Amino acid sequence: MDRHVALIGFMGAGKSSVGRRLAAELRVPFVDTDDAIVAVHGPIPALFERVAENGFREREREAVEAALAGPAAVLALGGGAVTHAPTRALLAERALRVFLDVPEDVLLARLRRGAASRPMLGGNASPERVRALFDVRLPLYREADIVVDCGRRTSSAIARHVAELVRAHRPLPA
Repeated sequence: MDRHVALIGFMGAGKSSVGRRLAAELRVPFVDTDDAIVAVHGPIPALFERVAENGFREREREAVEAALAGPAAVLALGGGAVTHAPTRALLAERALRVFLDVPEDVLLARLRRGAASRPMLGGNASPERVRALFDVRLPLYREADIVVDCGRRTSSAIARHVAELVRAHRPLPA
């Protein structure tokens, strides 16, 4: 593989679990940018409290840039990474962007279990709050090179499907 694969999508879409399996399938390293941020700056909720969203997004961009500087890998990005224009530009230039599109009811169920640890939800995973945030981000997710309708498939099945799509992907001539 000669290019990074960046998994994008809403929080709870399964980017990390699919990403680990996809990296194994493609035989490349896996990088979870949230884990990279935590390794340098500590827990994300505390970082959000210290530097607010704008400061967090800049640190997220730094983590994405560092990952993109390494060997071709599968990257799992935070759900809001694409809301930061400099991060979006890096991804568009240096990675094959794959949007994991997961049904709303699946996202809601997953987010209810972990809303407290997600600063952008502020402990509120109500359908209205989730839908409002998702609707703002959806046009940015749809800028992806590949959109995968995940349905209710397992992360292993999604990873196999994405691997096929990545192997078959040929960018349009410039």
